[in-house]
Amino acid sequence: MNPLAARAFLLRATEPPAPAVDAFVAAHGPVEAVERIQTGAAAPRSVLHEIRDPEPRIDEDLAAIDADRFRLLTPEDPDWPHGALRGLTEHGLGAPLGLWVRGSASLAASTRSAVSVVGARAASEYGEHVATTLGNDLAAADVTVLASGAYGVDGAAHRGALLGSAPPIAVLACGTDIAYPQGHASLLESIAHSGLLISEYPPGTKPIRARFAARGRLLAALGVATVVVEAGKRSNALPIAHTAAAMGRHVYGVPGPITSATSAGVIDLLRTGVATPIAATEHIICQEGIR
Repeated sequence: MNPLAARAFLLRATEPPAPAVDAFVAAHGPVEAVERIQTGAAAPRSVLHEIRDPEPRIDEDLAAIDADRFRLLTPEDPDWPHGALRGLTEHGLGAPLGLWVRGSASLAASTRSAVSVVGARAASEYGEHVATTLGNDLAAADVTVLASGAYGVDGAAHRGALLGSAPPIAVLACGTDIAYPQGHASLLESIAHSGLLISEYPPGTKPIRARFAARGRLLAALGVATVVVEAGKRSNALPIAHTAAAMGRHVYGVPGPITSATSAGVIDLLRTGVATPIAATEHIICQEGIR
């Protein structure tokens, strides 16, 4: 078994995040780690606890790679964004064991000046307008827009980014061969054509609630900064913002009407000092020294 096959095995065997397996692979390398996991007794209990399927089938995955239907990007690849993802390991959040990729853009190059734009799925007209403008302005300044491809703020940011010069990246909570949400199938195909679709989940993997949370830590890590456009009190965008802040990334919040439920989460981020208020893309670019 070579390192690529070993990582394909681990991505099928675990349910991300898998911090114990991540540390085990870092200590022993992917091939030896798989060998020890397969013997059982040669791996710590914490590692074995994170193994959901000890005998995953990876023949179809490897065939898909050979046929160029997908790429499997691994830490052994020069295109791996080591700097961006190292913080996940350092904070015990588990760096991805590999990333399934659709698209030809360079992940390492694209994430050197990338900004994550996240927010409410049930965004207001104002929120979608702001997200589209931010996405367009960031991409026009050669800044990669990272988002989830979801309805609302994230999808609007991607639509704006597709009008600019920097190819966007969508981080998915399912296999990159699955259009989720289905209503954004055309949008996701456009992103795959010009930018990248990336996921920890092998082809065919369906989205479930836990995978949205796991995906959030990648959005926090891969951006040099995170912008929350709109977010309710229970929005999935709030954990992303807190994770980004814990990793030392700048977090920005777009002020909205205090009467709007989708402003409540952003107001809390601003009130507690987690986020800095912004009103234009230029505020982010100047603060991050991107230009």
